[in-house]
Amino acid sequence: MKNKQITAAQAASYVKDGMTIMFGGFVGCGSPHHIIKEIIKSGAKDLTLICNDPGKIFVDAEGNKDPYGISGLFLTGQVKKFIASHIGIVREVGAAMNAGTLDVELVPQGTLAERIRCGGNGLGGFYTRTGVGTEVEEGKETKEIDGVKYILEKPLRADIAFLGVHTVDKYGNARYEGSMRNFNLVMATAADLVIAEADEVVDMIDPNYVETPGVYVKYYVDGGKE
Repeated sequence: MKNKQITAAQAASYVKDGMTIMFGGFVGCGSPHHIIKEIIKSGAKDLTLICNDPGKIFVDAEGNKDPYGISGLFLTGQVKKFIASHIGIVREVGAAMNAGTLDVELVPQGTLAERIRCGGNGLGGFYTRTGVGTEVEEGKETKEIDGVKYILEKPLRADIAFLGVHTVDKYGNARYEGSMRNFNLVMATAADLVIAEADEVVDMIDPNYVETPGVYVKYYVDGGKE
């Protein structure tokens, strides 16, 4: 059996300039934090990120910023385009969008998840009523079905998906805890390369409790319990 365990730095080395990257996480919960730090160190640029949100930035009394989730990638200017459900948590993202230095595509949360699911299942897209009559509809194909107007939303895929999981075994099988499931489950199916960062590495997970099968996970990183 091929050894699937690599370091966070090795995981980050797969990221090249101009790539499209999916990151699991909901305000940082379920994000691969150690891998993100290594990507920041790598200096990879012109990235397109797909994530529910930009994470969060904690600011101490002296004004020092402590990024959480993917937010650090915006502070270093490594992101060219961001596809997400909302950006309001990190004001620097909104400021970059307004300044024209960051291309932001806002997607309703359920639509974002379904677009990724379509990408992972080889589907050409899906029709939805969400966004009809709003800016979401602009430039998109529409169709009337039984007298109701729908928008065609196209699938999303990425070069790499980085997952944040609770437990992984030596085969790459993964489990989550609580809201860590968020976007990780669908993103595991929708990228050419999938790398998971786990809080805990075990010899084997009971097959009855596997949530992301190891067949999807090329490599995993032991992130530890911190």
